[in-house]
Amino acid sequence: MTNQLEFRHLHYFLVLADTLHYREAAEKLYISQSALSQQIQRLEFILGKKLFIRTNRKVRLSAEGILFKQEAVLIQNQATVCMERWKSAVSGKQGLLKIGFVGSAMQKYLPPIIKKFTETHPNIEFYLNDLSNTDQLSALEAGSIDIGFIRSNIVSPAMEIKSVFKEKFTLVLPKEHAISKANFKDVSQLSEESFILFPNENSQMYYDQIVALCNDHGFAPKISHRSIHAPTIFKLVAGGLGISIVPNSLRDDKNDNIKFIELNSVPQKTELFAVWKKANTNIALPYFLKIL
Repeated sequence: MTNQLEFRHLHYFLVLADTLHYREAAEKLYISQSALSQQIQRLEFILGKKLFIRTNRKVRLSAEGILFKQEAVLIQNQATVCMERWKSAVSGKQGLLKIGFVGSAMQKYLPPIIKKFTETHPNIEFYLNDLSNTDQLSALEAGSIDIGFIRSNIVSPAMEIKSVFKEKFTLVLPKEHAISKANFKDVSQLSEESFILFPNENSQMYYDQIVALCNDHGFAPKISHRSIHAPTIFKLVAGGLGISIVPNSLRDDKNDNIKFIELNSVPQKTELFAVWKKANTNIALPYFLKIL
């Protein structure tokens, strides 16, 4: 059965699975709607299962289609990695490394690491991907990145994890806020404020640390907004919609609309972890791990 499958079948299926609209998918694929329908029918015939449930009003994935989508994404990602590795070898390069990272890792920690890596291994090409903690773990499982830098220590048994960087937290306040470095004592002064934080589901460890920090000072934070992007958090703070606590490396001292107060006296520190799959066979990865 599987030797009848073609990559175009997987590609057509994934585009339709994302759009759930035959006309829109056909336009993205530059083929006719009838041709797309025929190819999907051919795929379903090969698999012996209906992948889509189609009515007059909408298209949705069947239970079998949902499962097949997961496998198709893995196949497509692996094919992409293999082709890029082959192109790298053909062009005379010794390797290709794909690195995922959260935004704060690129502010301070990663740039000197990458600089040293390029100096010591100039023939190893690398790609950088700005991804959330959750997306990095999914990408590692799928093989679309080789190593990730996340602010979480919750990983599957299939992963190796290493703490690589610790730093202090810092308060983010509107520029005109009554609290300043001169009169700041501890975060209990902000117990009535609304907090803007990274989402719990995206940064569990960070979220728990902020809650613990506030609890240590006798209150639970009132969370008004959530965002995974520091610039968005800073704009919300500047707009008077709340305050925030972020890793110190994210502070933007050139932003005239907000101010930062480093939390020097609290025990909580934010931690950056390097994570990679134990079964990863990329020959470039060990060289990068040595630099860490």
